[in-house]
Amino acid sequence: MNFCSQNQNLMKIFYATPNSQKLPPGHRFPMGKYELLRNRLAQELQGCELCLAQPVSRGELSLAHDVNYIESVFEGTLSPSEQREIGFPWTVGMVERARGSSGATLMACRTAMKEGIAANLAGGTHHAYANRGGGFCVFNDTAVSVRVLQLEHQRACFAAESGSFGSRKPMQIAVIDLDVHQGNGTAHIFKEDPSVFTLSLHGAKNFPFKKEQSDLDVELEDGCEDHKYLEALQEALVTLDSKFKPDLVIYLAGADPYEGDRLGRLSLSFEGLQKRDEVVFQWASKRAVPVAFSMAGGYAVPIDDTVNININTFRTAYDYWLKYKQI
Repeated sequence: MNFCSQNQNLMKIFYATPNSQKLPPGHRFPMGKYELLRNRLAQELQGCELCLAQPVSRGELSLAHDVNYIESVFEGTLSPSEQREIGFPWTVGMVERARGSSGATLMACRTAMKEGIAANLAGGTHHAYANRGGGFCVFNDTAVSVRVLQLEHQRACFAAESGSFGSRKPMQIAVIDLDVHQGNGTAHIFKEDPSVFTLSLHGAKNFPFKKEQSDLDVELEDGCEDHKYLEALQEALVTLDSKFKPDLVIYLAGADPYEGDRLGRLSLSFEGLQKRDEVVFQWASKRAVPVAFSMAGGYAVPIDDTVNININTFRTAYDYWLKYKQI
């Protein structure tokens, strides 16, 4: 099945099957933001192509997740406490969306490796561990994508070198997580893996209250504003640059550091968040490193504030995608 054209003159944005997961009335997760964002992108960014993602398989999920957990999700045997920890009631639609969103990040990663920059319209489900979900995250789309890409890279090297393993190091991937909440699941999955560098800027006193150890954690105090945030980000990227040379960056462009976010507790402005995106894409562009990015969190009221932040991220990404085409 063809989910996207081969037109390399359009920046690709992947998305899961729309409206697959229905939430109970009054649920605090703003599922409607994705449809609003998709419609805005179609209207306002003519240089982009919206592409339906192919869901990941059980086998692909098993590269990053425990098989028993995968089966519990697929078969609907998650316990009530496991469902509460995830934050969603189990439905077939929940499974479909989780698979589709992971597939969207994986396809964005594959495309970015060829075309410079690509995106998942949702994704950033960084609270999912190998053996459990949490914080509105069922499967960890970043971890699944990393493991699939590394396996594909290994197979390509094997084929190119006449069946000889060991002559090339694993694909090196940096995760730049700028959601306001620490990417605890991602950090735990890759905690002893030198081929993946996890960087997280997050609220020190925000969820998750028990943090994991990333390769680089930068904790920010409540009320942190644009200047201090951007200064901390620049310093973090200098550290990343001194320790790791990625073949790919996966960027979680959370909208929830915004000053009007219900769950954020930081105080970044629209302008500050747009500057944050510019810093990340410029850092990658200078090093000719491809970037796959996802939207991660965003819980502002009105919901249009979150969508506006996301739109600004895509506009910034598109500007840098045009630069990649000239490299």
